[in-house]
Amino acid sequence: MGGLKDRYIRFDWAIKRLLRQKANFDVLEGFLTVFIGEEVKIVEILESEGNQQTPDDKFNRVDIKARNSKGEIILVEVQNTSELYYLERILYGVAKAITEHIHLGDTYKEVKKVYSISILYFDIGKGADYLYVGQNKFIGVHTNDQLVITAKEKGALVQKSPAEIFPEYILVRVNEFDKVAVTPLEEWVAYLKSGVIKENTTAPGLQEARKKLQYYSMTDAERYAYDEHLNAVMIQNDVLGNAREEGLAEGRAEGRAEGLTQGLTQGRAEGRAEAKKDIVKSMLSNGLSVEQAAKYSGLTVEEVESIK
Repeated sequence: MGGLKDRYIRFDWAIKRLLRQKANFDVLEGFLTVFIGEEVKIVEILESEGNQQTPDDKFNRVDIKARNSKGEIILVEVQNTSELYYLERILYGVAKAITEHIHLGDTYKEVKKVYSISILYFDIGKGADYLYVGQNKFIGVHTNDQLVITAKEKGALVQKSPAEIFPEYILVRVNEFDKVAVTPLEEWVAYLKSGVIKENTTAPGLQEARKKLQYYSMTDAERYAYDEHLNAVMIQNDVLGNAREEGLAEGRAEGRAEGLTQGLTQGRAEGRAEAKKDIVKSMLSNGLSVEQAAKYSGLTVEEVESIK
């Protein structure tokens, strides 16, 4: 990465603090262009209830929500640690984004495509690739062809594939990437994984990131807050990693007595519950405030107080 002056801010911090600013849209546009596969221009960052975390809305957490020049909605979120029902949560986020931006009296024609991009720093399951894309396609059971829908628009018949309308889900499994970065996509994943940006990069958005996401361009206060964020992430990962191992061990032991499936499920569930408590205790002992611990752990202030 060069020297200290070439230390770059992690994307999960940049997306919360820096990439919402219009002056930095070029970094975000480059990222989206590479991962969506077509040029993306951001018109606005959408701030709505879809960005908020509330106690009675457990699945709802989007790091950034944007509208592009086509009127399409793009959701991007970074997930540092594993979470129960993760796929259900991203489905819920997409559904909510669609309904939020259909106003009373609008026709279904106003429904715009949604892209959901998840940057995952944990093992979501089995799979050899570091990038997975999911889309709705209607395939003939007997003919194996793809259905194309014919519709009438502005007096003319037009044909659309379901992929033009239905959401597209992109899962970036950062830890599975172990290649030498050559293509723009690989360069972006290398940056997401380790903060490396090649000096001579031509990948959309990364040359701009080299200028705008330098660690030492932040103020002392910003660097302190950033370092605290990294500490909290490391604490979460360490504690959750230990909890998973303990939960799995307990599950195996109980499985021999009560049935393997039931035991593993219970062991993992207990491990996750204890992990939450350990995360909060570690955060508080490392100097984080109750409010910061609540923010990073996903618990309410009241729950953190009770653990404290």
